[in-house]
Amino acid sequence: MKPGARIAAAVEALNEVEELWLQETRAPVDAFLNQYFRRRRFIGSKDRGAVSRMIYSVLRNEALLNWHLKQNEVLLSARTKILAAAVLLDELGLEELKAAFCGQQYCPSTLSESEIRFIKNMAGQTVISEAMPLSVRHHFPEWMESQLVQIFNGELAQAMDAMKQEASVDLRVNTIKTNRPEALKALTQEGLAPRPTSHSNLGIRLGKRGALFGMKAFRDGWFEMQDEGSQLVAQLVQAKPGEKGIDFCAGAGGKTLALAAQMENRGRILAWDISGKRLGQMKPRLGRAGVSNVQARVIKSERDNVVKRHRESADWVLLDVPCSGTGTWRRNPDLRRRTTQADLSELKQRQKAILESAARLVKAGGRLVYATCSILTEENEVQITEFTDRHPDFVLESPALRLYPHVDGTDGFFGSVLRKK
Repeated sequence: MKPGARIAAAVEALNEVEELWLQETRAPVDAFLNQYFRRRRFIGSKDRGAVSRMIYSVLRNEALLNWHLKQNEVLLSARTKILAAAVLLDELGLEELKAAFCGQQYCPSTLSESEIRFIKNMAGQTVISEAMPLSVRHHFPEWMESQLVQIFNGELAQAMDAMKQEASVDLRVNTIKTNRPEALKALTQEGLAPRPTSHSNLGIRLGKRGALFGMKAFRDGWFEMQDEGSQLVAQLVQAKPGEKGIDFCAGAGGKTLALAAQMENRGRILAWDISGKRLGQMKPRLGRAGVSNVQARVIKSERDNVVKRHRESADWVLLDVPCSGTGTWRRNPDLRRRTTQADLSELKQRQKAILESAARLVKAGGRLVYATCSILTEENEVQITEFTDRHPDFVLESPALRLYPHVDGTDGFFGSVLRKK
């Protein structure tokens, strides 16, 4: 594809994303893009990558781009946001953009007078302006400002800047099938420049992107894609062979697979989720990984009868609860726009209800592990403090795990281990 055709595809895709948001569709951008490209198989892998990068560049910096467009009285649209990113982030000049916005087949229409004026006004300008409000400069919802300032104090700028960067590609080695040295060797042979992760002893970080899913080692179940932070949360459980454990909000099974490997495929893991679609994604992953000790089941809610039948029977319960996802902004930049105060209030109530239900599953001496991919204190420390106040029979086993992109190079995570007396 020519540069202009790539831009046209990015504008079309971003426009569809924004229309979905207006309809209050909660599907994440990566899921939408997968569908978008499946409908357009003529777009090659390199072009898909280029189009995706344009869209994510806009979403990670949308508040900044919108501010400049408004200052220059340019109408906000998918087209003008893509244009603003090209000018302010990619530093493309007027002639390059005229060549791309040429009006030819498959290319965007020619630049308007207001767009040309915007390009000229922005020449040599930086994307950050001291005139911007704090929430715009660091691209977070205005209503979160007091919370984020309190959490990060003098490190707010570094924390938010890290959230604008492209996330790394991390893998977890499946010890049922292989070990890290062998996996590193296989990935090196594919030219993916792998290196061991800094914190997880099972993690590998790729220096280059490539056709990972086409690799024989992947098809043979040697590794799974999993952020290093997510790996560390699973390791908090310390699942042992022969135990009975429950992954209460299992989703597509990323942590379930890690726990099965910890247990060396011995014992029993009950993987529950309210979404049959997410659990359905787990089945092929279990087969590829050689996992045989997981029983997946759809539940109606945290009050499902199946939950009651397993009362006080689990050695451990992992709660990777629904949350704001603020720790994943670099992967899911659309959450910055979509998450509201009302959403957060609803999520906190759901987290509380799930905690209450899951606590009944843990037997004496067992472990309850509460985790989120949120950086917000009220979803994390506050929930745990309030829970232990209500349940003095649960005690903190160790200090909570807190991970931040700007400190640890992972997504933002929280994990707390509680032991039942």
